[in-house]
Amino acid sequence: MSSVVRARRAVRETVSGLPPAFWWLWTSTLVNRLGAFVATFMALYLTLDRGYSATYAGLVAALHGLGGVISSLVAGVMTDRLGRRPTLLVAQVSTAVSVAALGFVRDPVAIAAVAFLVGMASNASRPAVQAMMADIVRPEDRIRAFSLNYWAINLGFAISSMAAGFIAEYSYLAGFLIEALMTLACAVVVFVKLPESKPVRSAGAAPEDSVGLGTVLRDGRFMGVVGLSFLIALIFQQASVGLPIAMGEAGFTPADYGLAVAVNGFLIVVLQIPVTRFIQHRDPGRLLVISSLLAGYGLGLTAFAGSVGAFALTVCVWTLAEIVNAPTQTGLVVRLSPVQGRGRYQGMYTMSWAVAALVAPLMSGFVIDRFGAEWLWGTCAVVGTVAGLGYALLMRRLPDPGSYEEGREEQEEQEDGGDGGDGGDGGDGEGGRRGATGAVVEKSGARGGAPEVSAS
Repeated sequence: MSSVVRARRAVRETVSGLPPAFWWLWTSTLVNRLGAFVATFMALYLTLDRGYSATYAGLVAALHGLGGVISSLVAGVMTDRLGRRPTLLVAQVSTAVSVAALGFVRDPVAIAAVAFLVGMASNASRPAVQAMMADIVRPEDRIRAFSLNYWAINLGFAISSMAAGFIAEYSYLAGFLIEALMTLACAVVVFVKLPESKPVRSAGAAPEDSVGLGTVLRDGRFMGVVGLSFLIALIFQQASVGLPIAMGEAGFTPADYGLAVAVNGFLIVVLQIPVTRFIQHRDPGRLLVISSLLAGYGLGLTAFAGSVGAFALTVCVWTLAEIVNAPTQTGLVVRLSPVQGRGRYQGMYTMSWAVAALVAPLMSGFVIDRFGAEWLWGTCAVVGTVAGLGYALLMRRLPDPGSYEEGREEQEEQEDGGDGGDGGDGGDGEGGRRGATGAVVEKSGARGGAPEVSAS
């Protein structure tokens, strides 16, 4: 009985105290992920339904990723200049239109062009969502809020992966249209329930201390983290671009792939919070090394999978790597980022994932077409080993975490004190965290930026 009481108390403490606007934004996120289809089944659609090669499917996926890279920069500017709500509405309506169009186009050049537009539109909402969440949630509740949002993303992914697999066996067009309708439903929620939350800068506020992009590029330690993050992202990306192609060529159906990959979302939903509590006081260097090896060899074991159950077991291995890597990597990025430059540092870090999203499809298509899927999974194991060794060497050069935490507490006090607050956009993807964007005076009910915890 005591365990039941503790569980209820933990749930109550997790969900209580957050403003209604947050829950409407959370609902919009969940609905959006429940309708996800294109990102998961694009490769299968092009290779199995349209009959194109794995190389062409990889090229289209790379163009989709390129659109996301471009729009993340443009949407960030729109979020600050036009506001969170207009950016969200433009992005979601554009996504719905482009996704529906993708289901109807047949010419290979047209498919590639529309996929690029889908990538731009679908990624454009992320800066606005994260900035709005930072605006409307109190500083002390933001970590909890972003964790709940991450939970919604993965719950929606797990459900949509299974459902989309069965929908794809009936009609890929139906999948595209369902995603378009669900995205429009998100836009309706935003339009009806969410007011603008953009903070207003005081006329007398002091300008923020800037850290230029050159400063980030000259930070050798941090750029080492960015490089290693790219390797890890390259591995994880194969779960959505290499794995469906390999399973399709091995004779498995889209539903089989959907069932196998849905294990990832369900395990994250169930294990992320307890595992994060378990690892939060442990040596981050060791955790990053272990998670790198688990990611590489988890995907490497796919070479030996011959059934849906075996594929699901390999998913369990690399999912555990993802659960450990996400919060640990986030802490390392913040640890290396100066308060005045957290945004640029986090932007460079998230770019490593965006570039991996471009490279991974090309890599998987080329390797599978020329050498076979087994070579792709072997490459993942090698890349994971290299990343693990890289983290082991990098972490030996870092200062003691205890001294960092003391300095960070002083920084947080300075950020929260005084006349100004933090403005902030959260980072995406797969484990972002962003900090101060300058002194602001905010409208009632809106609160400035803060750390964000999110993951893949």
